[in-house]
This record gives sequence, structure tokens and C-alpha cells, in this order.
Amino acid sequence: MLTYQEVIDSLNKKKRTKHLLLGNGFSMSYDKKIFSYNALSDFVTKTKDKLLHKLFGIIETANFETVMRELDLFRKLASEFSDDKKLVRKINKARDSLKKNMLDAITELHPENVFKIPEKSSRKCAEFLRIYLDSNGHVFSTNYDLLLYWVLMRNQNQIANIVDGFGKEYIPKDADEYDLNYEPEFGGLEWGPNQANQHVHYVHGALHIFDEGISIIKEIYDEGYLLENIKKRIDNKEYPVFVTAGDGKQKLAHILHNQYLDYCYKTLTSITGSLVVFGFGFGKYDEHIIEAINKAAKGQKGDKFDKLWSVYIGVYSKDDEIHINSVLRKFKCKKVHLFDSKTAEIWK
Repeated sequence: MLTYQEVIDSLNKKKRTKHLLLGNGFSMSYDKKIFSYNALSDFVTKTKDKLLHKLFGIIETANFETVMRELDLFRKLASEFSDDKKLVRKINKARDSLKKNMLDAITELHPENVFKIPEKSSRKCAEFLRIYLDSNGHVFSTNYDLLLYWVLMRNQNQIANIVDGFGKEYIPKDADEYDLNYEPEFGGLEWGPNQANQHVHYVHGALHIFDEGISIIKEIYDEGYLLENIKKRIDNKEYPVFVTAGDGKQKLAHILHNQYLDYCYKTLTSITGSLVVFGFGFGKYDEHIIEAINKAAKGQKGDKFDKLWSVYIGVYSKDDEIHINSVLRKFKCKKVHLFDSKTAEIWK
């Protein structure tokens, strides 16, 4: 099996544009005790929510997405075959409670602030990301946590193209009050001003991104740490942009109904060159990501010369290798290769 460095050396030799897709394995490689599904479910079992205890016991899984998917299916069945509106409301309440507890688990288990990541680990990860961003590639993440954002912000002077599309919108003064000495005001960090130069994409949303109806905004450091501000929003029932739907079709529907997520996803469908995948397992609920890759492989409007040529998928274990080999037929790229993700050594 290829090593990570052999993958990079090969792409450099071919002078291909390199893009990166990150999954939960990226965060688990930093600390699996915090970012694994088991860690999240263990947190929930310690809550006083009896309904969630029953859900996890009945479905017998530590995977939030599986529980969410089963709830969505049950809700559809109840709506179709039962006249009991109280039952549907109860299912919706369980779903909302699951989402809230998932967010609570992530924020409570999450490192408190950017400085909790050792400087050495942050620099090492920045070197890993720089390979893609410095060469005009794109980085796509399906993770909800702040690790990627923190590393980019902490090392922004060492990495090019870390633009995530957010910036300050210019607020013009009323035309009837023209003043030569007027200093323009700017709003908060909204998505849009830097969209044209965006190279970092949170395809499934993230803790620091919120939909305020008219605009998508990014939570920033203010009087408290970023995570503290996020917790305050969640306590006020303001939830981050967060794709929690169960299967691939539901996830895609959620993505397409949010202007920020839709843009990130469509950018993934239009990349050219080669895509390196780290920590993303292509499970049975990830068909929408495979579909995006296949669209990129076709090229824009069928362009044979400017398209995604190859995909390099990192595998961590023999079971991972067996699974990826079983789904290779779904990919339409000219070449799909596997590499040993342990050889990437992202954080150390």
C-alpha cells in the first residue's frame, strides 16, 4: 500500500492540483477519546434525559446519525399510518433532544480553546494543510468541531488561501446624509464577501457557523473564548449549521437548502486534478459525497481535459481497506488508490 508521502510525491511529479477531504478520522487522530462516536454516546448516557437513554438502548448503537435516521423513518411511518398527532410530536421532541444533546456533547468534550492544542501539534497540522492550500487547492471538511479552524487561524501567517468565504459586509450611509468625512461601518463576519476566493469548506457545517435567516455568520472571539460564545448561543436555542440527517439523500437535501452548504458542496463537484481523502470512511450514508466526486470526475459540461482525474483514499486498518475496496465500483474517476493513513502523521 502507498504511504502518504508517496502519494504527495506522485502528485507533485504530475503537477496536479491537490485537494483534501477530511472526515472524523482527522479529529480522532488528534484525540480519539474526545472525537469518537463512543465518546459522544458515553456523554449522552450520563445525561438525565430518559427518552434518549431509551433510544440508544433500543437501537443499540453509539452512532448519532443512525439514531437520527431511525427517528426520521419512524416519524414518516407515524405520519403515514397513525392519526395520533401526539406521537409525531413526541418523535419530533426526541429528535430535537438528540440534536441538542449531540451539540452539548461536542462542546463539552471539545478542547476549551485554541491554546489547548500544543504548539508543536498545531504547526505539524499546518504543514499538512499547507501542501494543499499553498498550491491553490481546496480543503473540504465534514467535521463539526473547531480543530481545522483553530489550526488555520493560529498559523494564518504561514499558510496561503485559508479563506473560508466569511468577511465584513460594507454598510453604506444613507444617501440623503452625504458626508465627505464619513467613515464606513462594517457588519459582523458574514459569508459572502470573500466567497470568490474561498478555499476552505465545511461541507456539513461546523460549530462556529450559524444561519441567521438572511445571512450566514461566523462566530468570533469577542469577550470570551470562541467555544464559550457558541455555548451561549446553543443555550439560547440558536443552533449551528449542522447536517444531522440520517441517510445520504436527507443529508444532500439539507445541504441544498442552505446557501453556504450548497456552495461548499457544488465547489466539491467542480474540483479538478486529484483529491486526497483522510479520515473519511465512505459509509452507507455518504452517497452524496461519492456523487459529488463523480460529478467532478465528469468535468464541467463534460470537459475531458479539466476534471478530477484521481482519488487517493486513506485507510487506517485492514477492516477499512476491505470496506473501501467493496465500494470502489461506485467511483467514476479514472483512478482510485488507497494509502496508509497512519503514515501521514498529521499531529506529531
